[in-house]
Amino acid sequence: MLNNLKSIIVKKLNSPQKAKNWRFIALGLFGLLICSIIFSIGVGYVNIPVSNILGVFLANIPGLNRLVDFPVSPLETALILQVRFPRALCAALVGAGLAIAGAAYQGLFRNPMADPYTIGASSGAALGATTSVILGASITVLGINTMPLFAFVGCLLTVFGVYALSRVGNKVPVQTLLLSGIAVSILFGAIVNAYHSLFPDQFRQTSFWLMGSFSYTEWSDFWNALLFIVVGSVVIYMFSRDLNLLALGESESTHLGVDLERLKKILLVASAFVTAAAVSIGGLIAFVGLIIPHLARLLFSPDHRILIIASALMGATFLVLCDTLARIVIAPSELPVGVITAVCGGPFFLYLMRRKKKVDAS
Repeated sequence: MLNNLKSIIVKKLNSPQKAKNWRFIALGLFGLLICSIIFSIGVGYVNIPVSNILGVFLANIPGLNRLVDFPVSPLETALILQVRFPRALCAALVGAGLAIAGAAYQGLFRNPMADPYTIGASSGAALGATTSVILGASITVLGINTMPLFAFVGCLLTVFGVYALSRVGNKVPVQTLLLSGIAVSILFGAIVNAYHSLFPDQFRQTSFWLMGSFSYTEWSDFWNALLFIVVGSVVIYMFSRDLNLLALGESESTHLGVDLERLKKILLVASAFVTAAAVSIGGLIAFVGLIIPHLARLLFSPDHRILIIASALMGATFLVLCDTLARIVIAPSELPVGVITAVCGGPFFLYLMRRKKKVDAS
């Protein structure tokens, strides 16, 4: 009987009208992501035609290189394969990871204002990553850079610390959680800035990174972060049904068989994995995890089995386009991509706060 009741509730959460053709929508979002990556590769200080981009890709695929019947300059080939393509993939990977982590936090805390940045997870990861630089521990072991590990530890300790500070009895008031997260973010931001002042030689190239940037990303950054983000995202998706039940409330979900404390620990660790890997290559990029899951929930479905996939694809596309805009808006110079996402996310955060205030008042 309990299983039947659980299945009935999950079906009600699925919003069939919005999710009816979600597989086709997912394919459409994936196609939009591919188009955004190609667009990002093509524009910049040196514009590259789409035909040349496709030609470079085909020329490097065994068996298909015979289809390229026009020469592509070595300069364009190097620019595409060594600079813009890995940068676009890193932006897509970070965008997907932050959006998935944001969806997990919003589902776990049952509040659309929770995301890796607002609860201090990103700042904790940044502190861990910069600490590894100071200690000289940012090395490569078995082909994997250890910086994401330090970022993961910093992120995990921060999330559990904020959660413990915000807890009142058996409840975690969302307002207290957000205030604690913002306070911790400010504190850790000050520590990181102090690192930069005390050890300027070790942080010559990281000031841009702290504001969110993919300026110095390489293929190694993409491969180092890929495993962490994929594993963490898969774990989060495995508990999407439990997140659906948690939307009913903690006591209701517990009665329906959800081990709430176990769920919180697993999702906090998995989200920390994803956030730490994203911060280690993209820096502090705010509000991606806030905007994207909320929009995906409104456009498609609150069912986390759909929401997580849609958030990943939308987050990847959004950050690729933001990074492209950051590169071209003041070309030949560039803005930190964190500035672009903050301009988009700041007003959105204020809108959510105002909307929640009206709901609470009514």
